[in-house]
Amino acid sequence: MRILVVEDDSLLGDALQVGLKQAGYAVDWVRDGIQAEQALAHEPYAALVLDLGLPKRSGLQVLRQLRQQDSALPVIILTARDTVDDRIQGLDAGADDYLIKPFDMGELSARLRALLRRSSGFSQPLLQVGDVELDPAAHRVTYKGKVVELAAREFMVLQTFMLAAGRVLSRAQLEERLYAWGEEVESNAIEVHIHHLRKKLFPQVIETVRGVGYLMPRDRHP
Repeated sequence: MRILVVEDDSLLGDALQVGLKQAGYAVDWVRDGIQAEQALAHEPYAALVLDLGLPKRSGLQVLRQLRQQDSALPVIILTARDTVDDRIQGLDAGADDYLIKPFDMGELSARLRALLRRSSGFSQPLLQVGDVELDPAAHRVTYKGKVVELAAREFMVLQTFMLAAGRVLSRAQLEERLYAWGEEVESNAIEVHIHHLRKKLFPQVIETVRGVGYLMPRDRHP
């Protein structure tokens, strides 16, 4: 899952990028409100982690602009502004959640998982499609109750398909959702990951839709 972090503090921004990558996200990081708006206009992010006190354009301005465009992108505000009025202002501007600095990286990861789950229509902490179950918090996958060992990128690919179960995703869409800026993407990387998932789970877990992309059926049981 690809996340945009908007934070002007270099130490905190670097820590967020490292911590969220370790939690299994592809992370892009920008340092001001203008860069944030440009990134949001051109990239398909799964969520936005947004500081309020930004140069050039405030976090509230970025958020209001995003919501005026009818974007339902999940947004978590990070800020040192800890008054009740500040929290109300951020939530009323369209934020989904709010964390006061300093915060715990584990709590931020948990809040992101909850937002991503709800935005994709899952009410339970575990994602389940057919006999495949994925636990985002534990980074564990089971098939028919048996644990399946996946590499980090394979886990990300499977999670992306499960959150979009029943919808066709093109290779370009998958690459956009799975790789951050600067990450090298081999021309056949997506196909290789899908091949490994089919081998480790079952061949029909992800179907090829010829000329269009790939699909994880909602109710396929081999």
